[in-house]
Amino acid sequence: MDFKKYKRGYYMPQGSNNSWVNKEYVDKAPIWCSVDLRDGNQALITPMNLTQKIEFFKILCDIGFKEIEVGFPAASQTEFDFIRTLIEEKLIPDDVTIQVLTQARPHIIDKTFEALKGAKQVIVHLYNSTSVAQREQVFKKDKQEIIALAVSGAEYATRKAKDFEGKVTFEYSPESFTGTEPDYAVEVINSVLEVFKPTATNKVIINLPVTVELSMPHIYAQQVEYVSNNINNRENVIISLHPHNDRGTAIADGELGLLAGGERIEGTLFGNGERTGNADIITFAMNLYSHGVDPELDFCNMPMIIKAYEKLTQMKVPPRQPYAGELVFAAFSGSHQDAIAKGMAYRANHDMDYWNVPYLSIDPNDVGKEYMADVIRINSQSGKGGVSYLLERAYGYEIPLSMREELGYTVKGFSDNLHKELKNDEVLKIFCDEYINISQPIKLNEYSFNKNKNKYNVNLEVQNGDVIRRLSGSGNGMLDSVSNAIKQGLGYNYILTDYKEHAKEQGSNSLAISYVSITIAGKKIWGVGEDEDIASSSIKALLSAINRHFKGDRV
Repeated sequence: MDFKKYKRGYYMPQGSNNSWVNKEYVDKAPIWCSVDLRDGNQALITPMNLTQKIEFFKILCDIGFKEIEVGFPAASQTEFDFIRTLIEEKLIPDDVTIQVLTQARPHIIDKTFEALKGAKQVIVHLYNSTSVAQREQVFKKDKQEIIALAVSGAEYATRKAKDFEGKVTFEYSPESFTGTEPDYAVEVINSVLEVFKPTATNKVIINLPVTVELSMPHIYAQQVEYVSNNINNRENVIISLHPHNDRGTAIADGELGLLAGGERIEGTLFGNGERTGNADIITFAMNLYSHGVDPELDFCNMPMIIKAYEKLTQMKVPPRQPYAGELVFAAFSGSHQDAIAKGMAYRANHDMDYWNVPYLSIDPNDVGKEYMADVIRINSQSGKGGVSYLLERAYGYEIPLSMREELGYTVKGFSDNLHKELKNDEVLKIFCDEYINISQPIKLNEYSFNKNKNKYNVNLEVQNGDVIRRLSGSGNGMLDSVSNAIKQGLGYNYILTDYKEHAKEQGSNSLAISYVSITIAGKKIWGVGEDEDIASSSIKALLSAINRHFKGDRV
């Protein structure tokens, strides 16, 4: 790896005042333009067909995009036919403007306007490359020749627009902007603006693409600020940003670019695009949302969007994709699970105006995620808090605090041995198999109580294999009397240390759940009983703890 063959290929603007640095955040959503159907589609191994593109277009409209780049109509017949289908079948909502891309060349512009015939409002996006590398290596033209190419394209497009029945908004991109000298970029843009002559009622979009990421994001922001401060007729120009992700900082480019004067973002769902992709509009929009800014796009059903996206593009959304990935809200770590569980409990018990739960930047419910399925996930790294939280929220068990550590290690042991994550129903099965109503070797057959003053007397019938034993005892409470009967009748030596009970469900048919711990040979062991009768559940819980000791504790 010879790092010496690389040098910085960008140009630092001179004279920027960097006023954007002191801004904390943006206070409103930018104008969003989806380029999934053009930039995103051309990056697919198998581009979408007509039917798929129509379905994708409808999804983008449902999400709330008002500007959608639908293709490069002169590039292929498929692109041309798609645009004609949208227009002829009246699939474009009245509040949505379609955008098309065209090189600044007459015959390509002709084909573009032919494709757009009958549309109510369109954005015609012209571009030509302006960077040093493109000028010298590809086009072999000097600066003035590149300007002449841009101006002639703008002039021809302007003449074509005069005969167009719908409204035309022009957009111009100095393609490979990030590798262009900032003062020269301004010169090209001003030359094009002189042709387009933007007004307050017919503004022009100037798009500053990060065709290739060449610098850290703050450099791009300074380039954006320089253009914003130096182009002519600025009040009638919309500065648009189109970040690619070569350095992995497309979102940062866009966010800092907005602070520096940008007003519009072009990007794709999940960042699909050439090379390392475009700016992910979902991440961008949800970043705004997490700061209390309305993104004006609807991602409340993220699972549906992911399913449709993966079907139509054959791309996969990575499991750690911000806000959307399968595991993005998942907590496997015991300390994370404990903090989330406590944060959710705190939120339930306090009147909180704002979301502020440890490890969760937003409420997963807001994007269609479920706490039990998507947040608390159980594997060998999980802790006591996560297992208990899952059993409580999903199945109604209120695990005692002093039981949670033992239970956590029990469940983690299974995950470790199986080398896999445990699903909710698997965790429940382990809990039931290991703790609830354990009836071997000692099984409860029947019991009866009577009370004499402050004492409870009990008669028990228990079974060990084929041997049936009848036991009796007394104590200060029902469970105490049962415990004494077992210790006296079976000769067990233990201390009854903890007891908790609750109803699992509301109503007359609710199950009683009891949790009992005993200390035997210096070790605390828990058992759980479940029954329609509270006394039966407590006896079964005690026997579960005793049986767990005698059948071999798996903790």
